[in-house]
Amino acid sequence: MAIFDSNDPDAGKTMRQMFGPGQVDQQIRQAIHLCWMMLPDDRKTVDELEKQMRRIIDRAFRDLLEDSEQFGLEK
Repeated sequence: MAIFDSNDPDAGKTMRQMFGPGQVDQQIRQAIHLCWMMLPDDRKTVDELEKQMRRIIDRAFRDLLEDSEQFGLEK
């Protein structure tokens, strides 16, 4: 397991090199799979899955923007 020192100015670069875009792809696919498993059997369709994933992602972005504004962070 890798350990990153928060005081290391190159920690972000090191993490990006270690994880790469494949890590993001894997996490998104895992979230899609989990959402599929959570859908009731009578609503398990690709359309419903997409609807629910977009609803959750849109909410996450709205919350991120709101938090960014409230805490004075960059957008």
